[in-house]
Amino acid sequence: MRTSVVAVVMVMCGVMVHADVKPQRDFSLQRFAGRWYRVGLAYDSPKFIPLRDKVKASMGLITPLPNGNVNLTMWDATPVGCLRQVYQYEKTNTPGQFSYFSTRHNMVKDITVVDTNYTDYALVLKHKVFNREYTQVALYGRSSTVRHNIIQRFKAFALSRGFPPASILTPPPAENCPLSGSG
Repeated sequence: MRTSVVAVVMVMCGVMVHADVKPQRDFSLQRFAGRWYRVGLAYDSPKFIPLRDKVKASMGLITPLPNGNVNLTMWDATPVGCLRQVYQYEKTNTPGQFSYFSTRHNMVKDITVVDTNYTDYALVLKHKVFNREYTQVALYGRSSTVRHNIIQRFKAFALSRGFPPASILTPPPAENCPLSGSG
């Protein structure tokens, strides 16, 4: 499994492909660490739109590692229950940009933290090339709900990246995921 050969790119977007999207200025991994809820999602894969009504808000835990890499543990509500996955994000030369090897898609994906105030929200861009380029924008909140103006900022950013309105959603919270005591 290759997790080290990577093209540096932004939280959910590629630097070489999307050079106009920059990571959070003066990004601090220590301030970014901790619990986040994915409360907004924009995804341009045609397979996503029919599934959008099944998506629930998920919870993640960002854990910095001593070498500057990051572990992301995500809990997602699925029809078969609450699933936990751990992703290993590798640091790049640019703070706020990471990459990881997706075993599901057998390829490297680029992640960029585009905007965050560390206490309320974060906009993250993910980019991959898979038969064609796919981009994903996620809105994370420190709680399972965020202010209306933050949701509007997320939607405006997704629209500015060319996402159609049907691909932008703010899913309802998941019930009992993660299970009590696992997060």
